[in-house]
Amino acid sequence: MKKIEYPGNDDLRGLVRFSTEDGLIWLGESRMLLLHVATMAGLRRELILSVGIDDARRTIIRMGYEAGLRDAEIVRRIRRNDDDLDAYIAGPQLFMLEGGERVFPLRVEMDVPSGSFYGEFRSENSWEAESHLREFGQTDYPVCWMRAGYASGYTSGFLGRQVLMKEIECAACGADHCTLVGKPAEEWEDVEDYASYFTPEQAPKTSTRREEPTAARNGGVILPGLVGRSAGFRQACELIARAAGTDVTVLLLGETGVGKERFARALHQLNRRRDQPFVAVNCAAIPHELIESDLFGVEKGAYTGATASRPGKFERADGGTLFLDEIGEMPLAAQAKLLRALQEGEIERLGDERVRKVNVRVVAATNIDLTQAVKDGRFRADLFYRLCVFPIHIPPLRERLADLQPLIDTLVERFSVVHNKPVLGVSDMALRLLKRYTWPGNIRELENMLERAMILAPEDGWIEAVHLSTPLESARAGSSGIGRTGALESASVANPSHQSLVEHVLNSGLSFEELETLVLQESVNLSGGSFARAARALGMTSPQLRYRLRKRQAATLAAPER
Repeated sequence: MKKIEYPGNDDLRGLVRFSTEDGLIWLGESRMLLLHVATMAGLRRELILSVGIDDARRTIIRMGYEAGLRDAEIVRRIRRNDDDLDAYIAGPQLFMLEGGERVFPLRVEMDVPSGSFYGEFRSENSWEAESHLREFGQTDYPVCWMRAGYASGYTSGFLGRQVLMKEIECAACGADHCTLVGKPAEEWEDVEDYASYFTPEQAPKTSTRREEPTAARNGGVILPGLVGRSAGFRQACELIARAAGTDVTVLLLGETGVGKERFARALHQLNRRRDQPFVAVNCAAIPHELIESDLFGVEKGAYTGATASRPGKFERADGGTLFLDEIGEMPLAAQAKLLRALQEGEIERLGDERVRKVNVRVVAATNIDLTQAVKDGRFRADLFYRLCVFPIHIPPLRERLADLQPLIDTLVERFSVVHNKPVLGVSDMALRLLKRYTWPGNIRELENMLERAMILAPEDGWIEAVHLSTPLESARAGSSGIGRTGALESASVANPSHQSLVEHVLNSGLSFEELETLVLQESVNLSGGSFARAARALGMTSPQLRYRLRKRQAATLAAPER
């Protein structure tokens, strides 16, 4: 049987970054933890003693399974140009790099297009076996549950089909090593005994899982179209719920993009007028000379071009809710007529003398300081006091970062449907960047940024930091990586040995073309003839490496002898 050799792991070590100033460890764009084995062993012991062997095994296998799935996503990205075996073997390499244990691939037979797979792996230094022996003594059943779950999740994610990896030998049972065997789930006769270990169980009815993305819950009241859980958001929701039982005029205050219209629609849906029209008007988008006719209607012949009578927004909203957005931009003449409509419930169409009664609940919104606008003479004081009966302040997104995660989940789900492109979500590093941003455009800016990122992200992949817009600063600055010896090396300071290397090359007398040819050819030789491994070590693809070699060889043959 041909021995399976690991390719170089420079690409994998390059994924690990230690940002000591931030207290963060990264594997690619996934946040990691460096834990004591004793901590994991203690958690494992408590699980077994509290819920029993079967439930503890299921929970720990699920933990490993999820970790394996995440690592499969990383490998499919960084080794996408490698042959299938070299790419797949990155899983055991990552597992060892993460401190799992030492893994020896004994036999791997796979065909990715068809999904066929058979694998045998021997491992040593299992922390699970050592911990179980110490806590419970020798057993007659395998106990390396997290490793089996990881291998199953990784292989399933890599192949895109369910693969079950079973431990057939375990050090906790008296063996001198552990052995895993894997093949497609349906090829195991006892697959039903393991099926529940690799599929999440349904949550109990008392579970406090996230609400549907189209509604937010606050104090037992469902607020349709709203998503959030921060203190400021909950306070605004509580005020909306209180105002919903009345017809009081509500003034929504907040920066542009915070979702004032969504709050207004939620208020309408909770009110007894929910079955009547909801009419939204952007006062800043209507020319000043047309705003009166747009709001109150116009009679035929009232002005040149008025060829027919038509109702205004107040009449269209009769019995329902009229939402006046950007009301601070309304001209003073229209403000006087609006005040009469609010106080008397009466309107007059432009060019008409007949008074029409309307039953409209008005909700206004603005992103400017109306108090200052009154002082500046840009807004009527009497209208301000009439509108400001029940003000509700909606905090900006930078003050409600607890809402960021549920908003992202909702938006990703929505855009996946809109663009027919499923993604797994936002990576840990991308989420950290989103949390550090100040969001001057609030939720509207978040929507635009995530929609763009959805388009850039790979299908069934993760939205990563590189897919986000440029205003977000990098989170990798000042971090350290793992060198070939396992020691930490600064990522921001050049290697001092580089200078001596350059001096050596300059003193060798080699031309740049000769140096390039030497580096390319020796990389292939050191990789045992594998172009994929050599290309990965050089930071290029196999086709690029082959092209460069052919180009240099052709140039050498064409060059005249010296």
